[in-house]
Amino acid sequence: MAKILMWMPPILFAGLAGLFIAGMERDDPDGLPSALTGKAAPLVQLTPFGDAAAFTDADLRAPGPKLVNFWASWCAPCRAEHPLLEQLAVEGVAIYGVNYKDRLDDAQGFLSELGNPYTAIGQDAGRMALDWGVYGVPETYVIDGDGRIVLRFAGPISAAELERTIRPAIAKASEKPD
Repeated sequence: MAKILMWMPPILFAGLAGLFIAGMERDDPDGLPSALTGKAAPLVQLTPFGDAAAFTDADLRAPGPKLVNFWASWCAPCRAEHPLLEQLAVEGVAIYGVNYKDRLDDAQGFLSELGNPYTAIGQDAGRMALDWGVYGVPETYVIDGDGRIVLRFAGPISAAELERTIRPAIAKASEKPD
């Protein structure tokens, strides 16, 4: 009996550790919940981005899928995801850029260096990001043809996430409701 009691603490510890690990695992450990998924995109509240074409609420409610990408020149992950945004733009995906808490000269330099994948763009001092529930940049939203948010993706888009998460959301945003 004493030998059985001797093994009880390690067995209990291993069992509890297993439960904690299982409880922490999720399908998308980096995903952040969004109360806006399935709802109309919040209002567009931007200031002009130099001479670049701006976008409005009407653009987000136009037919077809589109992305809204919050980014900044000071954001290293924004730089990392940028080639994939350019790839999507070449494929014909409309991408609307929201330059977040950035200096115009720095942001324009970023796009001059890396290219401009945005159909239209504006600057946000923080109000639009707050209304959209942005935690930080980069953050990308997939919007359907009715202006509803299909997906909120926090963090940089990687090649794997593009295929696993973003493209399926774009396909879903392309579907016509019954």
